[in-house]
Amino acid sequence: MRRVVPPLLRANANFRRYFIGQSISLLGDQVSLIALPLTAVLVLHASAAQMGALTTAYLVPNLLLALHVGVWVDRRGRRRQTMLAADLVRALLTATIPVAYAVGRLTWAHLYVVAFLLGSAGVVFQVAYSGFFQALVPREQYVQANALLNGSRGFSFFAGTSVGGVLVQLLRGPYALVADAVSYVWSALFLVRIDAAEPPAAERESGGVASGLRWIRGNEIVRAELLGVATLNLFNFIFHALFILYATRTLGVSPATLGIVLGSAASGTLVASYLTGRIARRVGIGPAFIAGCFLFPAPLVLVPTAAGPHWLVVVFLFTAEFVSGLGLMLLDILAGAITAAVIPVPMRSRVQGAFLLVNYGVRPVGAALGGALGASIGVRPTLWIATIGALAGVFWLLPSPIRSMRDVPAEAAA
Repeated sequence: MRRVVPPLLRANANFRRYFIGQSISLLGDQVSLIALPLTAVLVLHASAAQMGALTTAYLVPNLLLALHVGVWVDRRGRRRQTMLAADLVRALLTATIPVAYAVGRLTWAHLYVVAFLLGSAGVVFQVAYSGFFQALVPREQYVQANALLNGSRGFSFFAGTSVGGVLVQLLRGPYALVADAVSYVWSALFLVRIDAAEPPAAERESGGVASGLRWIRGNEIVRAELLGVATLNLFNFIFHALFILYATRTLGVSPATLGIVLGSAASGTLVASYLTGRIARRVGIGPAFIAGCFLFPAPLVLVPTAAGPHWLVVVFLFTAEFVSGLGLMLLDILAGAITAAVIPVPMRSRVQGAFLLVNYGVRPVGAALGGALGASIGVRPTLWIATIGALAGVFWLLPSPIRSMRDVPAEAAA
């Protein structure tokens, strides 16, 4: 067991509980990631515009709520309780979709409302987690902890999407969502068992809704990171708003095959989660992060390129997802370590709220643009725009201090 279980999981009981709870929750999320859009395509016969609108409904709470939730969480404290409540709300919301389908009441209005409320609960969970992570893990283990969490996420990409595609084909889309509802309950059960001491609540006079944005504007590291990943995400969500529609209708990929193709990204993410620490030590955290920002979007150009016999199309999609997974894991692990180290304790939830406002806020914009462009100029030309445009995010990072960053940076001033 000592050879198999990483030291951080053996020595840190609170992080181990969080890791186990989130591992199952992430698995359920990946089932939903393929089951929900396939429900829209196969059950409600979605158009490109409707697919874009559904993704927008899920993501728009980041624009509406992130700043206010950040202030509320910093002032309230008790982040673990907040995350627990968000998990239980998401479990109930997800369960309403298969129930509505079973009684013949599943409609577009229902999907839009549930997507919006799920997105809202997700904002609350993410903002609260940003200030809770540092209570679980000491500073010198930020990269290792993020590698473990993202490695679990990488495994969920493979198992969740692969199982999700098969479940959709066997059970029909909505019933596959039961797995995600159960996974939220599992996560909540493990959050209850964590007893880590949290940072104290911030004073009411410590700053309002704009204080997180002002802090980011004044910090070169987090500002460059935010601009880089937000540019990438804008174009990436133009891509993902249409990818499943393009793969199933234009390329003729079945739900089960699509699940396996999407799951292939997990092989890349698992490899990268194992190697990220070594890569960061060899070339530096900053250069490794920049490499991830390039490798994540670059191979996706193979998707609109895919043509020819069915087996060749599947090879193109598989390769795109695998190499993209390598870049995604480098990007996510090191981005999490950099922000966790730099953001000061009293500002964590407000800065995270501001970060989500921009980074996740561009996602509904991208999804809406994807739907609109797909309907007006066609799905394939839109995918070309999305895959090439995402590479522009690297240009925000090259002139920043991130390029020469060798190790986890020091905490900045509040």
